[in-house]
Amino acid sequence: MKMATTHFSSKILHLLLCVSVSAVVVESGIGVNWGTVALHRLAPDTVVDLLKDNKITKVKLFDADPTVMKALMGSGIEVMVGIPNEMLSLLSTSPSASDLWVSLNVSRYMVKSGVHIKFVAVGNEPFLSSYSGQFQPYVVPALMNLQQSLAKANLAGAVKLVVPCNADAYESSLPSQGTFRTDLTEIITQLVSFLNSNNAPFVVNIYPFLSLYANSDFPQDYAFFNGTAHAVTDGPNVYYNAFDGNFDTLVAALGKLGFPQMPIVVGEVGWPTDGAPSANLTAAKSFNQGLVRSVLSNKGTPLRPGVPPMDVYLFSLFDEGGKSVLPGNFERHWGIFSFDGQAKYPLNLGNGLLKNAREVGYLPSRWCVANPMRDLSAVENHFKLACSYADCTTLSYGGSCNDIGEKGNVSYAFNSYYQLQKQNPRSCEFDGLGLVTFLDPSVGDCRFLVGVTDVKSLGFHLNGGGSILSLIIFWGVLLVYRII
Repeated sequence: MKMATTHFSSKILHLLLCVSVSAVVVESGIGVNWGTVALHRLAPDTVVDLLKDNKITKVKLFDADPTVMKALMGSGIEVMVGIPNEMLSLLSTSPSASDLWVSLNVSRYMVKSGVHIKFVAVGNEPFLSSYSGQFQPYVVPALMNLQQSLAKANLAGAVKLVVPCNADAYESSLPSQGTFRTDLTEIITQLVSFLNSNNAPFVVNIYPFLSLYANSDFPQDYAFFNGTAHAVTDGPNVYYNAFDGNFDTLVAALGKLGFPQMPIVVGEVGWPTDGAPSANLTAAKSFNQGLVRSVLSNKGTPLRPGVPPMDVYLFSLFDEGGKSVLPGNFERHWGIFSFDGQAKYPLNLGNGLLKNAREVGYLPSRWCVANPMRDLSAVENHFKLACSYADCTTLSYGGSCNDIGEKGNVSYAFNSYYQLQKQNPRSCEFDGLGLVTFLDPSVGDCRFLVGVTDVKSLGFHLNGGGSILSLIIFWGVLLVYRII
């Protein structure tokens, strides 16, 4: 009888161990960042259809553009809306402004058949070292006010506040020695305590591409997931790719603050396809497919075996031709889809290869090129003008159009401007140096685009028009209600 009891007890213990181990396993979700700093924008309804066709169930936004939010209503897609850094100061000092922001951008959409808002990103990389502390004082006070606003709206349980951080917030030569920057220790401790008390994850942006781009000594194979001759040994652990090493550096840093099990969401990760020598279709496909395969395998990392990131948001859904190129010309080419919703390369996010956007309306098949009958010696100012409005970054060193010659460069610039102006005949004049052609001038991998018709073109008036428009509307409402 004693033996039977012991055997029964051991079975129960085995069952409990199995349950506890399985409880630790996390099913990661693959989402995308949907940025709108574009020169050619597909209609939001078209984008939502694209997401649904590709079974992409999670999307991260950088603002709360009403046209985008309206398109997401009833889609069932899980959404992270964003608050621009420029709004943190106001939200940190004005509970009324915080209440209003929640009302306008969260509560109004959290209705039956509305938008499934799961997270609100309070700022975007506000601790970035290049900001020199500009936004740091506002982050925690803004979080506190917004949390109270969510509570007043009975949404504190359903919507979690997070703060996407750049990986430069922590540092170490080896993952296990990871610590947060000394200038951030106090504020990160406050942030992590807040996240923990509200069952919210730590959100981090990880970019192995930037490590490779910025450091000529960085081993190229270590940036990918295909194995490396430059593995990093850290005690008993061995790292075969930069992503795992970076992730575990954060895990170690959180552990040193007393939060070793805090869930982590990767808010941005990806690889650009143009604008730099290491930015191309082959590299982007290799990195993104390797990343997805690694995450969906649920193998985790050496410091978190069997526990992959809670969610991973690829950066980005589309190319954004209106973004600043201060970090590099590649900044406009992170999309897994081109501006018109066409998959750039075969990529399987776990539901089959990417499908292209449906029913995209294009402008007529015509292009603006340099007039072969004209002397181009006086073209420089026209070239600069065209490229100051349109995106010419593919012409740069390492770009896909870098080797098409002087006339090719001029034609590319003219056409980019012409399409941006929706093929207005006057936009191809350039004092007689431009010429409209019906023959596609694309050469090899250098694609001369044709614009789309179902767009809300940002033109050249506002870089980041969605965010700026949201700010204008928000502050306009604040003035009406005399909150500021």
